[in-house]
Amino acid sequence: MDLIVLPSNRPANRFYQGGRQITDFRGEPPAASHEPEDWIASTTSVFAQPDVGITVLPNGVPMPAAIERDPQGWLGPEHVAAFGADTRLLVKLLDAGQRLPVHAHPDGDFAATHLGHAHGKAEAWYILRGGTVHLGLRRDVEGSELRDLVERQDSESLLSLLNPIDVAPGDVVFVPPGQLHAIDQGVFLLEVQEPEDLSILLEWRDFEIDGPAEGHLGLGFDLALKAVTHRHLDREELDKLAIRGPGEGSVLPRVADPYFRVERILVDGWQEIAPGFAVLVAVQGDLVAAGEAMPAGRTAMAPHFIGPIAVSGHGELVVCRPPSPEGRV
Repeated sequence: MDLIVLPSNRPANRFYQGGRQITDFRGEPPAASHEPEDWIASTTSVFAQPDVGITVLPNGVPMPAAIERDPQGWLGPEHVAAFGADTRLLVKLLDAGQRLPVHAHPDGDFAATHLGHAHGKAEAWYILRGGTVHLGLRRDVEGSELRDLVERQDSESLLSLLNPIDVAPGDVVFVPPGQLHAIDQGVFLLEVQEPEDLSILLEWRDFEIDGPAEGHLGLGFDLALKAVTHRHLDREELDKLAIRGPGEGSVLPRVADPYFRVERILVDGWQEIAPGFAVLVAVQGDLVAAGEAMPAGRTAMAPHFIGPIAVSGHGELVVCRPPSPEGRV
């Protein structure tokens, strides 16, 4: 088996609009109105919808089953020794066809204790089309105030609590678990995250979801909001999470190291990418990776056992990987 080229894997009928930027990027027929996410190399299912979102390989085998049969071949012996048969990674393309609601994701301890899940949900965004995103509180907020805003569905006040950040293609934003965030309409991004679908929604007005029933992961808002950070992010902290045009090589801040890795590679001729389980996204140009054509918009998965990956051509390639076993915390 060589590099595995992956078509779109867009769960249908999500609660927010989007999807056309994904299919335009990929050169595929237009998405339906509520297919705003493309789940790439996914061993994760949509919350409370078993199997929805799981990647099925070209041979018809679901990706989790294939990895379970040969975890060392897929992930490498060092990874398996540290993390087991767990990719520790989910990659998405995300098209915000409308502004996403103010929301947050739990950390690993909260997810394990209250939900029985193996991971929380840290995430990072590699911006493909710019606009405005919102991250972290501008001031400290008491739990009672936050609960009141949720009960009243005061969307304007909720959004005004967050730091707006203007982003452009090539910028990177790391979103730690617990931090409130939102993405404005029109932003198109590559998201790298822990392999979970766990969102605590603080607003749901104008979205196709029953927020009072589904916005709290089945925990009730009194408990779910305990997973949300109430302390503000100051400018120095924010500047460490939002990185402008980071250039080549590793693009994420060090605080992301326990969760995942992302590398931006500008290809001009021929070069070799280190072996190891990885998701490759061709952002622009015309590339060939491990003998597979990788035009702009194409995504592929590299199992560990194919070894070093030869890349040639001219363009921009983003390589997403799990955390390094050596850096396990």
